[in-house]
Amino acid sequence: MERIDVKGIIDYYYPVENELKNIYMVHAEKVTALALEMARRHPELEIDMLFVEEAAMLHDLGIFLTDAPRIFCCGSESYLCHGYLGAELLRSRGYERHARVCERHTGTGLTKEQVAANGWNLPVKDFVPETIEEQLICFADKFYSKTKFLERPRTLEQVVESMRKISDESVKKIKQWAEMFM
Repeated sequence: MERIDVKGIIDYYYPVENELKNIYMVHAEKVTALALEMARRHPELEIDMLFVEEAAMLHDLGIFLTDAPRIFCCGSESYLCHGYLGAELLRSRGYERHARVCERHTGTGLTKEQVAANGWNLPVKDFVPETIEEQLICFADKFYSKTKFLERPRTLEQVVESMRKISDESVKKIKQWAEMFM
């Protein structure tokens, strides 16, 4: 796989050095480092390290399009849509595989049933991590937020508790990923 210009893509959508870009970069770098660390521990999983490095850096590309003032995002869309919006940006550049990571990393993934039942402003389809790389990045992302846990990670117990607010299925998936990647 040929390397993509991750820095160029980020700089295009986040051209100004400001609070938002700082939060984006710190979060993306922390998630990337954790994902790569877990991947290195498990050579038997044959994880595409270059892809993980690129996709983890880009997984939150769409946050600037959302209305999330706590993290200096001044867009008009719901924060829940950031993965889908980031995926659209990457698809417009021809990066389908990276786009899938963006749209599939929310929670432990969103099912079409959840999208339909909640009336979210998303296409009614599954946004669930499928590949090992998608699952790894989604899992690593749960340890770092863009607020309280920006610099230091949550513990696994804190991650499990945060998923408990979503569903029992999310807790089950996090525990499966912990067994696979930790």
